[in-house]
Amino acid sequence: MADSTKGDTDVQDLGLLSSALIALIAGLVIHSFIIGVNVTDWWKGRSVTPVDHIVTCLGISRMCAQCANILYLFIYPLFQGSLHSRITLLKEISYDFLIYANIWLTSLLSIVYCLKISNFHTRLFLYLRGMIVHRTVYLIGAAVLLSAVNSLISLLLAIPKVSNSETYHTTMANLMTNCSYIKTAYHHAIGISFPLLSYYISSVLLFTSLYHHTTKMKMSSNLSINLETYYSVMKFISITFIYNTVYFIWYICCMFYYYAYCVSPDWLYIVLDFLPVLHSSYLIYKTAKLRSQMSKVLQSVTDFLFQRKDTETRENIGVVAL
Repeated sequence: MADSTKGDTDVQDLGLLSSALIALIAGLVIHSFIIGVNVTDWWKGRSVTPVDHIVTCLGISRMCAQCANILYLFIYPLFQGSLHSRITLLKEISYDFLIYANIWLTSLLSIVYCLKISNFHTRLFLYLRGMIVHRTVYLIGAAVLLSAVNSLISLLLAIPKVSNSETYHTTMANLMTNCSYIKTAYHHAIGISFPLLSYYISSVLLFTSLYHHTTKMKMSSNLSINLETYYSVMKFISITFIYNTVYFIWYICCMFYYYAYCVSPDWLYIVLDFLPVLHSSYLIYKTAKLRSQMSKVLQSVTDFLFQRKDTETRENIGVVAL
């Protein structure tokens, strides 16, 4: 019976690592493509927009989050005792930092889209448009700094718990370092609420502005107006809105599972890492520059494969002829 249970556990661990590796490979391909295209444009002196800056940093944070998670899955079984607790704490703090950065950068991306596309003409809106759009790099730095501060607070809240655990030898094989420390859960919830609130406000404002604008254009006498571009942007906003809502709910589920059962929800984390891969893929599809470069890459790969197949076919014909 024990051997059967151990075999089931080994199969589950193998499935977990396999799923994590598949998600990691997909994430590395998609995120590194976005980063590579934008960095190449910057290196060659081409025009790089504020949106390109944010999307590049977003890709870096998402790729690093996946790498941190997969490293933890491989390193975690190798340590026991106090090192086990410290490795877990290090993973949780670094992963939280990258999650915060992902959420803050996504919120910043939505705000920049709102300021660039919306047709509001109030003084405050025009002031924010001129200030934020031309200071995107500083705002990215501020988003990273806020994420680091949130992670540092989580670390300061968790250190006493880890110290008490090591002093009284209460660390168990499946006990996490700060899972029972409810203040950390409150801090996580508060830490992600501000960027999410900013994201939802900017998304609703942008969608409302585009909706009213398209309504006025349809009511005008000019029937030659093409509204497909506006509908495409509204569709992009809606899908991104759904993605961020699902991502937020899934992150809350991971957090509550972690604090409720004192067990790291590895399967939930893998899904949480894979959701940004889907969103980055959608960004490539909706961004003309990225879509064009992806088409070129796929065409080059296709040409290489067919050229290789034709070469092998000719070689086989030559061998048969001999």
